[in-house]
Amino acid sequence: MTEEITPKWAPSGSGFELGTDGPRVIMVGVDGSDSSWRAAAYAAGLARRQNALLAIVYVQPYMVMAGAYGADVQGVTQEMAEDLAREIHDHAERVKDVYSTRWKFLTRRGDPYLGLSEAADELKADGVVVGASEKTAHRLIGSVAVRLVKAGRWPVTVVP
Repeated sequence: MTEEITPKWAPSGSGFELGTDGPRVIMVGVDGSDSSWRAAAYAAGLARRQNALLAIVYVQPYMVMAGAYGADVQGVTQEMAEDLAREIHDHAERVKDVYSTRWKFLTRRGDPYLGLSEAADELKADGVVVGASEKTAHRLIGSVAVRLVKAGRWPVTVVP
């Protein structure tokens, strides 16, 4: 008769697996800001060293009031997503001989926090990396990074 042994530090029913070593998916949120590119570089290094999949996620924000002024918000955010995808692909091509990292690029639409949270859950991300907010107002009302940390569902690294 075989008895399953769960380590004391693993919650019962947690699905703890013996034999798994290291993260399988490192997810990074990008928005085109300098801090998000630093976060992407940091996450790429983590993924490379751990032989994990690097999932790069861009959440296209809804700008409710912009539509009232006649701005083509959907077209602009779609164009931003395409530009980011192109930049990521170009960078990956430039450094492909330096190191090999498996990666994929995903886009979502809506609130950045909700989009990143849903993507992390769907991907079963072992870690989430984001850049620190560069906006002063976020110090008062909270940034996406702070909200992700407070959710407490994944390890979150905030890159300055």
